[in-house]
Amino acid sequence: MVNQERHASSLIVTRERVLPWRATSFAALSEGDFAPLAALDLEIVLLGTGPRLRFPQPALTRPLLEARVGLEVMDLQAACRTYNILVAEERRVAAALLFA
Repeated sequence: MVNQERHASSLIVTRERVLPWRATSFAALSEGDFAPLAALDLEIVLLGTGPRLRFPQPALTRPLLEARVGLEVMDLQAACRTYNILVAEERRVAAALLFA
């Protein structure tokens, strides 16, 4: 649940808004899925990879590297907990959450 609303598809969550994320699953991630995140004014992106931790190929996350945005990869629950902590610290953070 995000802002008291249940979501079943991938999301990008920032302090200001909740956006649909075109990434449909971990297996289908592409470089283009990270480009919208790189365009935001962020310090860090938390990638929640679903119920278990999985690391994307580095080439896929190149847009974040080129935009000098940090990336932390974790399972979905850890990403949500960490996001809440970083928002409370007033960090420029987004959570990119995969449910599948």
